[in-house]
Amino acid sequence: MEGVDVVRELMRIEKKLEHIERLLNELLEVEEGYAIMKLSEESLKEFLDEPDLYTVHDVLGV
Repeated sequence: MEGVDVVRELMRIEKKLEHIERLLNELLEVEEGYAIMKLSEESLKEFLDEPDLYTVHDVLGV
């Protein structure tokens, strides 16, 4: 019976490891998304800080 207990315990450990792996994968996906957004923000920062080429008067034709 001791062998059965060992197998059962190994199966329980395997399920917990699978759960941990899923959680880590989800965390990595979130971190990757954050990194992409941060990179986009940094890339656009210089562009957004540039002065406008046209004024409101130019656009409206006033």
